Amino acid sequence: MRRQSHKQKKTARASVSQLRIIGGTLRGRKLAIADLPGLRPTTDRVRETVFNWLQFDIAGQRCLDLFAGTGALGFEALSRGASEVVLIEQQRQAAQTLRQHAQELNPQCVGTLSVENTDALNKLKTRAAAPFDIVFVDPPFRSDLAAPSCALLQENGYVHDASWVYLETEKEWPLQVPANWSLEREKIAGQVCYRLFLVKDSSESNEEKE
Repeated sequence: MRRQSHKQKKTARASVSQLRIIGGTLRGRKLAIADLPGLRPTTDRVRETVFNWLQFDIAGQRCLDLFAGTGALGFEALSRGASEVVLIEQQRQAAQTLRQHAQELNPQCVGTLSVENTDALNKLKTRAAAPFDIVFVDPPFRSDLAAPSCALLQENGYVHDASWVYLETEKEWPLQVPANWSLEREKIAGQVCYRLFLVKDSSESNEEKE
């Protein structure tokens, strides 16, 4: 295996310790990432595709970013005009970094961003005060959290008819989402499969089955 020079190692560390916002009012802004094992932002390429899918449905919308991690998806939504973005992150250090960014970014944006340092599934087990228009679900790989997260989003009122749900999983994950979620977009990048669902009226999905 080829050894990296000190300069190469330093550059590599710098490249993974920052997140770059790729669109909207904060385009080009670089934000620090908490120094935690496995914490990596959704790649620029994937984010660009996802927000191209959603480009006409973000402004003025309420967004929920489960398993926020670096906050890449939530920050991107805020930059592109979301009215409210809520980040859910269990790791205390990562949540603290996200809160620091929220303090910096909120005055520069139309919408507001808030951070909750809590377990995503525990959060979803409580009834939502109000549904979200867009939900990002990007759990740790092979954690078996995708299916229960999607089920709880539907059961406890975190989505409404016409909400969009972005789901990122390992590509071999067996698709398990509520019956009234319609798969609108799907792509694979390496070991990752990312999908966009449109939540439909559950009564309509029942009629289709009959």
